[in-house]
Amino acid sequence: MPIIVQKYGGSSVADPERIRRVAAQVCAAKRAGNDVVVVVSAMGRTTDDLLNLAKSFADAPPRRELDMLLSVGERITMALLSIAVQQHGLEAISLTGSQSGIITNDRHSDARILEVRPYRVQDELANGKIVIVAGYQGVSYKREVTTLGRGGSDTTAVAMAAALGADRCEIYSDVDGVYTADPRDVPEARHIPVISYPEMQEMATSGAKVLNAQAVEFAKRAGIALYCRASFQPGRETVVRRDAPIEENGVRAVVSETAVIRVRVRGKAAAENLREIVRVADEASAPIKEVSVSAPEGKLGWARGSFVVSLTNVPNWTQVRARLEETAGQEMEVDEGQGALSLIGEGVNRDNRNLLRVLSVLGELGVSPSGLTTTGFRISMLVPAARLLECKRACHRAFIEQPAVCPLDSGAP
Repeated sequence: MPIIVQKYGGSSVADPERIRRVAAQVCAAKRAGNDVVVVVSAMGRTTDDLLNLAKSFADAPPRRELDMLLSVGERITMALLSIAVQQHGLEAISLTGSQSGIITNDRHSDARILEVRPYRVQDELANGKIVIVAGYQGVSYKREVTTLGRGGSDTTAVAMAAALGADRCEIYSDVDGVYTADPRDVPEARHIPVISYPEMQEMATSGAKVLNAQAVEFAKRAGIALYCRASFQPGRETVVRRDAPIEENGVRAVVSETAVIRVRVRGKAAAENLREIVRVADEASAPIKEVSVSAPEGKLGWARGSFVVSLTNVPNWTQVRARLEETAGQEMEVDEGQGALSLIGEGVNRDNRNLLRVLSVLGELGVSPSGLTTTGFRISMLVPAARLLECKRACHRAFIEQPAVCPLDSGAP
């Protein structure tokens, strides 16, 4: 029988009535002649509530204990959904991440999946059961419970689909796919029917919440198309696949991230201690990005360096910052109150036009980026968090709603 993996996000299972509706959809897929594996997130705001509960005991709870606590949310959902499915007269079984064979490294709060051993899942499917898997979690090779970071249930679903050789991987949430911007921030955002793996991965890395970046990485590696849909509104969908149409001006979407910190080091800290600083961040499970180092000629042992920390998966930032400052001393500065704004698209940097244009758009708002980086699929800027939404809407108007040629280069060929 064809195997379908379905993933339902927290808003789709936020209360008993929604869980019952999901159960009906799952049973319909089974009765249509498919083997069905369902990956679920925690109900509604359960993860946030559990995290806040932990922080009522300690400002920076130990990450291992956080994983033990937060993994409970998905286990609640999987058991309730299994009960609901069985009320329809079909057999179902709920399995935790470890029971499903999700093997991870030993990083707590943002573990990466190393391997999937889906033997138990395959056995239960062979017995005719619908298998319901707790997303967001696994077990390390040290036999410790781990969690995969925000959006980790997406990764669970795609990794399981790859391991099972599934025919489809369907991602259900409260929106009907991927948009050119978050519709909650930009009401004029447009639906994207098809998008490529690299574009989607850049969007996820830069703050888009529809899909997890690691999940897209798994899908790309395995060649699995992802179908992003609204849970209870059949109709439109976004397909994430290998080939997708390219936008004429290279810009597919405008994405933002609010919880961003930039760390700057100078002098010997950058020239000699940067490796130690990165090691400290790694030991604290604080992922860094946008690393930049410059060493002026003639100034031996002196340099400038910087990197960005996304606080989404760093609940103990205060503790991490203290350790970084202990390592770098007075040569380290932290820029808070930052927001990251990114233009995403294949060919966004095929020439300088989009870069010139975005600087012009921000300049008209009186905003000067405090940092700027580019890749083949992205232009990213650091702007004041208080102005981020204004900048995002202005860029969406310029690049998506009114994608005219920038006056600065209207004479270019």
